[in-house]
Amino acid sequence: MTGNYIASAAHVANALHQLPAPPRDFTGRKEELDELTREIERGGATISGLQGQGGVGKTALALKLAEQLASRFPDAQFYLDLKGTTQPLTPSDAMAHVIRAYHPTAKLPDGEAELSALYNSVLHNQRALLLMDNARAAAQVLPLIPPAGCVLLVTSRQRFTLPGLFARDLDTLPPDDSRKLLLKIADRIGEHADEIARLCDYLPLALRLAASALAERRNLSATDYVRSLTDAQRRLSLIEASLSLSYDLLTPELQKLLRALAVFPDTFDGAAAAAVWKMEQEEAQDALGDLVNHSLLDFDEGTARYSLHDLARLFADNRLTDPERYFTQACHSAYYFDLLIRVEHLFIKNSEAILQGLMIVDAEWTNIEAGQSWAARHAGDSDAMAHLCSDYPRAGVSALVLRLHPRKMISWLEQSLLAAQKLKDQDAESALLNSIGNTYLVFGESRRAIEFFEHCLAIVRQSGDRLVESYGLNNLGIAYNDLGESHRAIELFEQCLNIAREISDQRIESSALGNLGNAYQNLGELQRAIEFQKQRQIMAQKLGDRLGERDALGNLGNCYGLLGEHRRAIEYYKKVLLIDQEIGDRHSEAMALGNLGTAYAALGEMHQAISLLDQQLVIAREVGDQRGEGNAFWNMSLALNTLGNHSQAIVKAEAALKIYEQIEDPNAAMVREALAMWRGQTE
Repeated sequence: MTGNYIASAAHVANALHQLPAPPRDFTGRKEELDELTREIERGGATISGLQGQGGVGKTALALKLAEQLASRFPDAQFYLDLKGTTQPLTPSDAMAHVIRAYHPTAKLPDGEAELSALYNSVLHNQRALLLMDNARAAAQVLPLIPPAGCVLLVTSRQRFTLPGLFARDLDTLPPDDSRKLLLKIADRIGEHADEIARLCDYLPLALRLAASALAERRNLSATDYVRSLTDAQRRLSLIEASLSLSYDLLTPELQKLLRALAVFPDTFDGAAAAAVWKMEQEEAQDALGDLVNHSLLDFDEGTARYSLHDLARLFADNRLTDPERYFTQACHSAYYFDLLIRVEHLFIKNSEAILQGLMIVDAEWTNIEAGQSWAARHAGDSDAMAHLCSDYPRAGVSALVLRLHPRKMISWLEQSLLAAQKLKDQDAESALLNSIGNTYLVFGESRRAIEFFEHCLAIVRQSGDRLVESYGLNNLGIAYNDLGESHRAIELFEQCLNIAREISDQRIESSALGNLGNAYQNLGELQRAIEFQKQRQIMAQKLGDRLGERDALGNLGNCYGLLGEHRRAIEYYKKVLLIDQEIGDRHSEAMALGNLGTAYAALGEMHQAISLLDQQLVIAREVGDQRGEGNAFWNMSLALNTLGNHSQAIVKAEAALKIYEQIEDPNAAMVREALAMWRGQTE
């Protein structure tokens, strides 16, 4: 189950205004700024592209331009590093970044076409500025072109063309501006400014690093620095020389620490650096400050996060020894595994804590994915690494099911399952089989899910793990209930309930009660179903289980709807929708919208019903919920038929039937009958 979002107003506002400040020592570029601004003001540039070599100052100029334009695009200003020089973000990743600014807790679709529709939808009628930094090629940027009213600023080392692109090649700084930049950072350079600027080839990154080295090391004379820079230039490229000189000014310990930071593929906080460095956080904070002072590390005061410039990351990574790289990557993976565990603990507290956990996961997502990927690749190295891989997706499962597309979740779980089997860890294996089955349930693939649940139960009945056995029985019952085999489902739920009471686990007891209610509802025993759902609601409230309470409310709404008490059902569904929006459960939100739609249809309010069902359809497709998608089509067809739009009703019903047949939904027979009748009426 999955829902809507709305974090705090402050969080959303911050997410819509992401521009970092341009460098405080920004110098020159007036001609470029004026030209780019004129093109945008007269509508001649939907896209403005800054192209040029690494270190030429494209990002700094783009940030300065964005700062000057921000007031003309007041609705939103976005910034995203497309990582074109390392591991390029996909267009889907970039679109998701923008969509999440509006809907921070949304679980987004996996397909680029669906994401593109959402991307254009959220930017429609917006005056938004998008700064996409460090693009790899035209193909990466083309899907990101925003609708009218917005402007896209792009920087790239590559030269390419796009529809509506006003491209501006960026060259090095003129000698006068180069001198001004050097003296602005370190005025003691004095008469050597022209020579250092020439040796730096007037490249802004090299100029900034050179001046910062002299500003930091007061005992290093400008004369000596010019001499060393000249020597290095004979061996290395200019950027390498500048970075080498800055690196050489560090103590051996700081050099080692800088090398280790290459492990971070994205921004990171002080705690993560301390974990990778294996030192106390206060000591790490001092070292990070030293690296910032040496201009080898960037720090964003607004987010309190650090980052290495792409060139600095490559420089540091090239100097890592193989043992250093393995050790730091292992520490990085383990740290983000522990972070997922901490997030999981937030999910058992309250709605505010759940939202806090999701925001942490969003901020660290690139690092989390890198940590899991490394653990999966190295699961065969040792038992310790196999355990890390086995446990990774289970560590933060509550957040991951809201962030990972189910197909990717299955991939993570299958990698973990292989590691658990290698370890002959039956407890982990049974838990992972259960989780894979649950994920297939999200797709509506109940038969496939049953295979995993039964395999799970076969293991736990040998090991005697009663808790996981109760989970397996409960989930197996859900699968059979989805297939219309409610009597068999009831037997399984009752077995689960007995075990839950035996081991005094009230959460699984509460879930089993609710599922018994669902099964009796399917059998038409509505009063009995209501009794079970009310028991679950009371127990969930006592436990502070918002998800369980939400499910009970939704199921009570279903029962009252079947009893014809549609206004009462609507009250319950609206409560469900509020909880879904509070905790960010899009899957459940889709169900609630669908239930509201059917309730309004029962009251004869067909246009309202169709609007709600259309919203259900969009979200069901996002989260890969085939059963929800089929239900939305079917209920829309009923509403359209009532309105007399028989041709469209048939189209929707045919779409529903195709899905129902694919997932073996028992409603397929009913849809076939309706289609046969409707087609006969239209002939």
